[in-house]
Amino acid sequence: MNVTELDNPFWSSLNSRHLALARRAGDVARYPPEFAPFLGVANADVDASDALAALVEPGESVYLIGVAPRVSGDWKLEAFLPLAQMICTVPIPVIDGPDVIELNHEHRADVLALTALVYPHYFRPRTMELGRYFGIYHDGRLAAMIGERLGTDAHQEISAVCTRPDFSGRGYAQRLIALLTNDNLERGRTPFLHVSYENPRARRLYERMGYEHRPDIGFWSLRRG
Repeated sequence: MNVTELDNPFWSSLNSRHLALARRAGDVARYPPEFAPFLGVANADVDASDALAALVEPGESVYLIGVAPRVSGDWKLEAFLPLAQMICTVPIPVIDGPDVIELNHEHRADVLALTALVYPHYFRPRTMELGRYFGIYHDGRLAAMIGERLGTDAHQEISAVCTRPDFSGRGYAQRLIALLTNDNLERGRTPFLHVSYENPRARRLYERMGYEHRPDIGFWSLRRG
């Protein structure tokens, strides 16, 4: 496994799977804001101040994980608690449950409504275009969903694991995680994900299902000072 990809996942994805989307200035690259508020740098020695002025709008915040650059006093780099980065290398048993469908532009309004309810921070109007998204509907409502976000040829991030609160406890998330994890393993990609230590319930679920903890990964926000 090329661990360097996972140690700097925003940069890795913007230089491979999502190269065509990347807005770039030298050793700094970002996603268009309608896709994701994420920015990556090649390494921690990069002085990103000039590039940031070209890539980040006044008043806008962007987020980095794994590697943060050097910046001038015009920029405020705020460190959050590190995230647990987890990977899965073996197939997961799939529990029985409702049908799972692939989500597309026709489901966009339902996806945005669900993420606004339970996953509001980083999902944007065009985030669905970064990968495949899948969901479970119940009585005409999107009850649960999952998707793919960052990615390279070797690795695929599992993201936006969401369950509407009135459908929690039914195993929907577990079913979706297992199906998408196994599908990526069959495609030759190692699934990985990020989870906050402030969400111990989710972390325990991933561990029970077979995801293993890698070293924690740094997490920052960046905006004009």
